[in-house]
Amino acid sequence: MTRHVSILKPRFAAAMLALGIFLPAALGGCAADAGSPNTGAPNTGAGSPPGGTITVFAAASLKATFTQLAQSFEAENPGTTVTLSFAGSSDLAGQISQGAPADVFASADAANMQKVEDARLADGAPKDFATNTLAIAVPPGNPSGIQSLKDLARPGTRLVICARQVPCGAAAAKAAAAAGVMLNPVSEENAVTDVLGKVISGEADAGLVYGTDIKGAGSRVAGIAFPEAGSAVNTYPIVGVANGRNRATAQAFINMVTGAEGQKVLAAAGFGPPATPGGSGK
Repeated sequence: MTRHVSILKPRFAAAMLALGIFLPAALGGCAADAGSPNTGAPNTGAGSPPGGTITVFAAASLKATFTQLAQSFEAENPGTTVTLSFAGSSDLAGQISQGAPADVFASADAANMQKVEDARLADGAPKDFATNTLAIAVPPGNPSGIQSLKDLARPGTRLVICARQVPCGAAAAKAAAAAGVMLNPVSEENAVTDVLGKVISGEADAGLVYGTDIKGAGSRVAGIAFPEAGSAVNTYPIVGVANGRNRATAQAFINMVTGAEGQKVLAAAGFGPPATPGGSGK
C-alpha cells in the first residue's frame, strides 16, 4: 500500500497548525491509495489483531530504518498501512501537543518525549529502543582538513549544526561544552537531515550529525569520530499517542521496533542498543 513519507518543515508546519490543518493529513495527498490517517472504525482493543492505518511521527534520523520497518510491518500484517511523518523531534512533539493526529511517536531524545508526557498524550510509559552518537560529517576528501571538534571553531570554517531545541543540537552543545569549544555555526537547522544535506551539497565544510546519518550517506560524505561525543549520547524512546484511533496496531508496530526484528534493522544502520531496554525513555 502507498505510504506517504514527509520531512516536515517547521515554518510550514507552524503555519498549517495555526490554520487548524494537521500536517500528516494535509500532506497525505493520495487518500484514495492509503486512506486518510486513522480513518474508519477505531481499533482500540488492546487484544485486537493489527489492522487499518496508523500514523507514525518519527525523528528525522529514523527515516531509513522506520521506512524499512514499516514495509516489513505491512507485509507481515496484511490490511495494515503505516503512514510516516519525519521531522525534528521538537517539531513533532509540538504538533502532537497541539492535537495533530498520530498513533505513535518516536523521539530522538527524552526531553521531547517528556513534552508529550506532560501534555498527557502518551499512552503508557515510553520504551527506549536505540541510542545514537554524534560525529563530524565532511565532504569527501575533507578539503578543510577537519580532524577534531576544536577544528570546527577555526575562523572561516562553514559549520552547520542542529538548533539547540532539536536533539542533535542539544547533543552538539553538550559535546562542545565537554570539549571547551565555542561553536559558531553559519546555520542552525531544525532536522539532522538538513545538516547532512548542506554538507553533501557543498554548502558547509562540516556538520555535526549522527553516526547513522554518515553511514547512511555512503560515499557522499566522510565521517570523523571525536571523543567528546561520548558525553552526549542520545537515547531514543517510543510510545503510543493517547488520542490515536488505532491502539492495537500502534502497539504492534512499537513491539516490532523494540523487538528482535526492529533491533536488527537499527543495529545494521549503526544505532546502538538502549542502555536499559524497555526503559522509560528518561
